[in-house]
Amino acid sequence: MEILRQVLFVLHLVGLASLLGGVLVQITAVRARTARVLPAIMHGAWLQLITGIALVGVIAAGTDDHVNNVKIAVKLAILIAITVIAFVNRKKTTAPTWVVPTIGVLTLANVVIAVFWH
Repeated sequence: MEILRQVLFVLHLVGLASLLGGVLVQITAVRARTARVLPAIMHGAWLQLITGIALVGVIAAGTDDHVNNVKIAVKLAILIAITVIAFVNRKKTTAPTWVVPTIGVLTLANVVIAVFWH
């Protein structure tokens, strides 16, 4: 069970890298008002969502560790917002100017919550 948790955690971090990397790649395009939702952003959001839910299930089922349900609910709500924003704007050649920065800020907020909320 521990190996599964570790594999899911690595995949969760890969999703974070894809999501945040996709946003960072678009910084110059945001300034030029030509930013769009890259497939890396969409794939990272889905990977984070799927592995995050699986991680909570594995941790709750397989160990005596306590899962902070309020923290998980807040992180899930933020990730659902990221996924919906990305999904709605994924096929637009140029996304509205607020989309990519909002995805980036929400992603960083999720990282801060994960690190500092115990």
